[in-house]
Amino acid sequence: MEITALEKLLEHYRMMLTIREFELRAASLYEAAEILGFVHLYAGEEAIAAGVCGHLTEKDYITSTHRGHGHLIAKGGKLRLMMAELFGKSTGYCGGKGGSMHICDPSLGILGSNGIVGAGFPIATGAGLAAKTYGDGAVSVCFFGDAASNRGTFHESLNLAAVWNLPVIYVCENNQYGISMNVKDAMKVEHVADRGAAYGIKSATIDGNDVIAVSEAMEGILKDVRDGGGPFLLECMTWRHRGHFEGDPDFCNDYLYRSKEEDEYWLARDPIAGLRNTLVDEYGIGLARLDRVRAEILRELDDAVEFARQSPEPDASEMLRGVFA
Repeated sequence: MEITALEKLLEHYRMMLTIREFELRAASLYEAAEILGFVHLYAGEEAIAAGVCGHLTEKDYITSTHRGHGHLIAKGGKLRLMMAELFGKSTGYCGGKGGSMHICDPSLGILGSNGIVGAGFPIATGAGLAAKTYGDGAVSVCFFGDAASNRGTFHESLNLAAVWNLPVIYVCENNQYGISMNVKDAMKVEHVADRGAAYGIKSATIDGNDVIAVSEAMEGILKDVRDGGGPFLLECMTWRHRGHFEGDPDFCNDYLYRSKEEDEYWLARDPIAGLRNTLVDEYGIGLARLDRVRAEILRELDDAVEFARQSPEPDASEMLRGVFA
């Protein structure tokens, strides 16, 4: 049965809100020292993961980044296993060894988030080569930030994908800051998508805070790539609501590198609030219904946190398993 436009928007809303609430819970747990290590939150960028992954299947691949919780949830990651991994517990996706920046689940096509900037490009490109070789119709999606487009792996991978006409979609989540450097100070071209022309790759820049725009763009791009149209570079303009990492002095100490004016501009374009308004104003969805969705998500998160807290620590015998020399 074909899903209606309203049903799709409600799916996007639930997914985006799940990601947002997961991130806010992770922030509070990090502040309480229940989660250790670095945590980079995806809050504010949810429309991209939801709009892109909402069209993918389990046979499709994604590679993620150090800011990857949203991608994993949108691709089907289970909250319990994700939270347990953040807690470093044996029941987590990677047995507690990966933590926030290294979650993967190949069974879902999730080839891993990555602590190394730009490391996902060659992995996603390799997955695209595998998909083309097997001829199974799978597509590989590489999520990356604006700063990663200055890495050599970006240029090498896009060139190779173009030459071999691989089914790879490179999705730039341009939140306009690589840590503390504005993208305008890091590249001469106006948009990351402009770089696709150098490799003969089709590209576009869209509003990454509008899940409808992301979803509609992805639908067309995905069909073209699946049909053998070659790789695509999609740039989604967005804004992270938190600092680069939890504890970032910009977020803690009142605008050390981002201005108050630009922050207020983007916060007024919150992707979840925008979709919520659309559902209420254009589709007549009651606020009580949307509030019930949030309540259900919060209960799921309560369960995930309790699962993580009660899960055992990894056994010492597991320390060298999966380590190769």
